[in-house]
Amino acid sequence: MSRPLPVLRCLAPRTLRGRLSPVALTAAALLMTILTVVFNAVMDRHLQHQADDELRNRAAAVATTVDTTGPRVRVLETVNDRLLDANVWIYAGTRLLEKPPSATAGSPPTQAADRLAAQRKHACATVDAHGRGPVRLCAQPLPGRRTGATVVTALDLTPYRSSADTLLVGSLILDAVMLGSTYVLTRLSVGRALRPVRTMTDQATQWSAVGSDERFGTEDRPAELARLGASLDALLDRIRTVLRHEQQLTGELSHELRTPLTRIIMELDWWRARPRTDAETSATQAVIAEAARSMRTICDTLLNDARENALNPAAVPGTTDVVPVLDRLLRCLDRADQVKTAVETEAQALEAGVAPALVERILSPLLANAARYAHSRVTVSARRVPGAVRIDVVDDGPGVPETFGDELFQPGRRADPGDGHDGAGLGLPLARRLARAVGGEVSYDPRHAPGTRFTVSLPAG
Repeated sequence: MSRPLPVLRCLAPRTLRGRLSPVALTAAALLMTILTVVFNAVMDRHLQHQADDELRNRAAAVATTVDTTGPRVRVLETVNDRLLDANVWIYAGTRLLEKPPSATAGSPPTQAADRLAAQRKHACATVDAHGRGPVRLCAQPLPGRRTGATVVTALDLTPYRSSADTLLVGSLILDAVMLGSTYVLTRLSVGRALRPVRTMTDQATQWSAVGSDERFGTEDRPAELARLGASLDALLDRIRTVLRHEQQLTGELSHELRTPLTRIIMELDWWRARPRTDAETSATQAVIAEAARSMRTICDTLLNDARENALNPAAVPGTTDVVPVLDRLLRCLDRADQVKTAVETEAQALEAGVAPALVERILSPLLANAARYAHSRVTVSARRVPGAVRIDVVDDGPGVPETFGDELFQPGRRADPGDGHDGAGLGLPLARRLARAVGGEVSYDPRHAPGTRFTVSLPAG
């Protein structure tokens, strides 16, 4: 069974220029057909009026040769009566007085002349003379005292019909030329009009691939292209934001996963160095399992945060008792055996309105930096303030250089890239971003000395 619609859909032009050109051609063809029909109808009417005027003039000339003043109608002889008698019938009432020499009694023109004379009024008719083409006849009554006379004149319409046919053929040729010109000009005009759109599309494709800062703007553009440019600019901004978030998420995952991966590698290297006892193997497996769980938590936390920020940036899931989280994080620090750590709290339980995994991700970079740079001690104090839980992370290290304070929370910036550790400068920016995502804040106190003090503010649970 055939399916015409899919076939027609496949045959339909795929470009806008290819679709607009047939539409314009169809509209032009319809308009030209109407104009051609109207023009030829008007011309036929005009040619018929010309023929009728010619017949009336000839009838007026013949009337000068007909005497209706006496009791009988008489036809006067004149010098040029042969020219006047051609295609002329003269009647006295219904009685035929004179007819053309070539006319026969039963011919269509003669019969039409008899019918017109019988009406005794001005009237016209068109008949088809066999072998001669169409003939136009008009009857003209003449005034008389007793017997009404009528002059019927005839005119061969073949030259007029020939002129009408010539006009029809000429108009059809002109229509064909106009339609061809319309099609070509439509394609050229549409192609020229769409050229900026094609250029803007190519530019948008190139700019979106690399997250470029280039934009189209709306100046010096037509209104339609200005709206298109504004839409493309908004789309490019969103694409650039998505790319930036993607790069940021990739960097944060790499930064956060580096520590547990390092622990796994170190444990495996230590275990492989020499044969281990069952207890040592179990301890190594426990450390690796803990690091693996930490990696899974990190991935889940960052991905959930990115997803929730995309759907509902103001969402605050769950509550957390921050004291156990602080104790657990301090026990897992790399330098826990070299740096003394302490948690100082005013209450046994401090509830923050943030999920536990997110609290860990916010505090982990701060505690890791404090343990890395501290000389001997890291102190963490937590307390409740109106509407929030505030956590201070203090170390007795060298502190942050004054010239680097403004760049401290910028991604990828480090005060001393040659300080001996492989950080990427993403921990503090990540901590601040996650805290702000849940309505909190991470700040640095430049006036604290010696060492550094970072303050984390989280909404109260």
